Amino acid sequence: MPNKEEIIKSIEDRRDLLIKASDSIWEFAETRFQEYKSSELLCDILRNEAFAVKKGVSDMETAFIASYGTGKPVISFLGEFDALYGLSQVEGVAYQKSLVEGGKGHGCGHNGLGVAALASAIAVKEYITKNNIQGTVRYYGCPGEESGSGKAYMARDGHFDDIDVALTWHPGSDNGVTVANCLATLQAYFKFYGVSSHAAGSPHLGRSALDAVELMNVGANYLREHIIQDARIHYAMIDGGGLSPNVVQSKASVMYQVRAPKLNQTKEVYDRIVNIAKGAALMTDTRMEVIFDRGSSNLVLNSVLNKLLHDKLLEIGPVSIEEEDIEFAKQIRESLNDYEKTKTEDKVKKIYGQASYEIIGLLADKDIIDIIYPFVMIDLVHPGSTDVGDVSWNAPTAQISTVCYAKDTPGHSWQSVAQGKSKLFHKGVLQAGEVLALAAIDLLENPELIVQAKKEFDQQIAKEAYICPIPFGIKPSPLR
Repeated sequence: MPNKEEIIKSIEDRRDLLIKASDSIWEFAETRFQEYKSSELLCDILRNEAFAVKKGVSDMETAFIASYGTGKPVISFLGEFDALYGLSQVEGVAYQKSLVEGGKGHGCGHNGLGVAALASAIAVKEYITKNNIQGTVRYYGCPGEESGSGKAYMARDGHFDDIDVALTWHPGSDNGVTVANCLATLQAYFKFYGVSSHAAGSPHLGRSALDAVELMNVGANYLREHIIQDARIHYAMIDGGGLSPNVVQSKASVMYQVRAPKLNQTKEVYDRIVNIAKGAALMTDTRMEVIFDRGSSNLVLNSVLNKLLHDKLLEIGPVSIEEEDIEFAKQIRESLNDYEKTKTEDKVKKIYGQASYEIIGLLADKDIIDIIYPFVMIDLVHPGSTDVGDVSWNAPTAQISTVCYAKDTPGHSWQSVAQGKSKLFHKGVLQAGEVLALAAIDLLENPELIVQAKKEFDQQIAKEAYICPIPFGIKPSPLR
């Protein structure tokens, strides 16, 4: 059995370094495929820890793979470090206040996500060196998880083909293993080109690209009634045609994201969206161009790895909660509306059914969740998406959540950003690093666990081969 105290000491010895890295990445707040400072910071730390680092993976300047050790098994940790658009927020305050107006912010905790995986990789490296254990520790620096699907590009190019196991985590407001599936997704730009003209003097000579975008949006809204209930259609106006209403807009564009439980279901809805766009172009006598942007797959869950991670969560235990943590959490929760405050209760009910009432009772008066959720495996689809799904189609994969935020904190919110440098967040990051490291060492010292995880994985994908949702020829890019 791995020495828990040894792992904790390894991470605690680097506490200041890890917290500083997380806080620095929070401050960089770099978005998809432009995480230059964040990526280089993580690479520098890994190089200093004797990892061999390969940068520029799969045409992504900020993607990298760091390795230490030799031979099998290959235990990998997935790290992310990208921020979100439009979520700039001052740290440590319980009210909305932009740090940079219209700027970027870490509303999903990826500043800590990559750092905890880093902590795990370093702790495992140190352990196998001291104990002369054969195996390879690998850290994947994965850019653009938010609307970029960096891991899907890496999966398409075979970078996960030789790994035995992938472990990761996500900052959250609860402690537990990820047991719900997620939605596959496809995303594309729809660009319309028309003819400009004087909107009053000669409107009949113009062909409005903006009209085409608006008609496409109307058509997509009608489509929502005729797709499966678990599917989602999102859109964002990229170019509204300019600032002159007295000119018929000759260019306009919109981005669409489509989600559904399976990739083939997602593709079906996506194809119908493309047809709607073609119809909008016909109606307005404009030209339409589809530029495929990205996609990601649903998760393949692994009960063997999930159970291992749950056991290690119990072994490490919840983080210590101080009065300072509770006071800030209370203030954050006062900023939530009544519906947002049902987030935890709704999630627990979906996962645990009749058994949920005891858990809800334990959390009823808490501003921070201080328990570890019981272990279950369920057939439930979470409405979000992640490119971790693409890794899970190539190797046994599992992830956890640890408490970094006040109870009920919404994802992709200013409240998340405000808590991203808090003491509670830091404690959750270090806790996640310890849990993942302990699980990895168990896998190295008990190879039969890897055999069991792979057997389950092989059974799950036997009837359906992995198809990367991003076709060859499509290259990653910042938002166009």
